[in-house]
Amino acid sequence: MANSNPMREIYLDKVVVNIGIGDNDNMFQNARMLLEKITGKKPVATLSKRRRPELGIRKDQIIGAMVTLRNADARNLLKKALEANENVYKDSCISNNSLSFGVKEYIYLQGVKYDPAIGMLGMNVNAAFARKGKRVELKRIRASKVSKKHGGISKEEIKEYMQKNFGAKTGEEE
Repeated sequence: MANSNPMREIYLDKVVVNIGIGDNDNMFQNARMLLEKITGKKPVATLSKRRRPELGIRKDQIIGAMVTLRNADARNLLKKALEANENVYKDSCISNNSLSFGVKEYIYLQGVKYDPAIGMLGMNVNAAFARKGKRVELKRIRASKVSKKHGGISKEEIKEYMQKNFGAKTGEEE
């Protein structure tokens, strides 16, 4: 799709890497160490939003760790995560201007070795996409609406972006 309008081009806005640990406090420290090792950034704790007694989780309990990456860091980590999945993702992983997939074990990431202190952990990777002009809606001073036609990114556009920039494709295309 050759657009002459530069405002219609999509770009990788951010990549969020998340490791869920449930109610295990020891695993939280391991997840934090792993995310810091992989991304070089300080992870933050994710808290439960509601009480789930059947799972032993109370409201505002730490249930995971996450890191948000932008710009070159985001592209590099997304490339590593896609290579860990052999540059293939499911078509159902695309929704709401984003691509979400999991990496079963961190040792599949290129350049990361097994650490017995951490153990074996998997992670979720969410890549969010946007168009130029998104900031107009998000800024505090003189914010304005952006049309739905401009803001929404179709599955086909995300697939094309991933193929062009990362060489990744959906598993159904094989």
